[in-house]
Amino acid sequence: MNKLLLGLLIAPILILTGCTQSDLTSALPLNTPTPLQPVPTHQLPAPTATQTIYPLPTTHQISTTFIPQAPQKNWDQPWQDACEEAALLTVHYYYQSQNPTIGQMVVDYQNIFDFETRQGWGHDVNLNQLSAVADSLGYQSLIINNPSIEQIKTYVSQNIPVIVPANGKTLYRENKHFKSGGPWYHQIVILGYDDTLKQFTVHDVGTQFGAYFKYSYALLMDSIHNWPESGKKEDINLGEKSVMILLK
Repeated sequence: MNKLLLGLLIAPILILTGCTQSDLTSALPLNTPTPLQPVPTHQLPAPTATQTIYPLPTTHQISTTFIPQAPQKNWDQPWQDACEEAALLTVHYYYQSQNPTIGQMVVDYQNIFDFETRQGWGHDVNLNQLSAVADSLGYQSLIINNPSIEQIKTYVSQNIPVIVPANGKTLYRENKHFKSGGPWYHQIVILGYDDTLKQFTVHDVGTQFGAYFKYSYALLMDSIHNWPESGKKEDINLGEKSVMILLK
């Protein structure tokens, strides 16, 4: 394995979350999960991609279906706060090479909503909780604390999308498609980067114009915050700077 990628995999704090018997239906095939313990560094799972390019290319782009958080344009709950589920499904459909219909999206969303309700979670879920959902879908998740631009670029260059929890009001400075100045808590998926323009390309699931949207490196990195421990959305800037990737 390339030394750069190995270093990136060893450095983060890993949170591999197991959960009890899943309640999701066959629309999202699930494994029977077992409790997972932290993986020793010498037993880290292999990355999804098999080819490492170093030095990194100056630009890279992953192409995949855009998954809006409100596929039927209904912004009542739970859709109003469904950005986390949309980000997860974006990566899931990419790994499964699926281009789902709106009907299939709605079914898969509802299965996740039902699962989260049975866990006693609210509409806003943090990366640890989203990791449990990912585990039910058969993935291992890596939560990376205090990521660098270079780390994110390395994963993306390996065709590994990066799920980013963010302060939507910070994102609003470069994305005026949000209403009311942007949400306090939001999630997006990084799919590409361009060193010449100093921009990340993302699927921003929160607006109809979010496919392959561009955010500057500086602003996106500034926006990164997980759901705050206080549980108050207004404390979003107190949330940890963490991102998540899924490994098949």
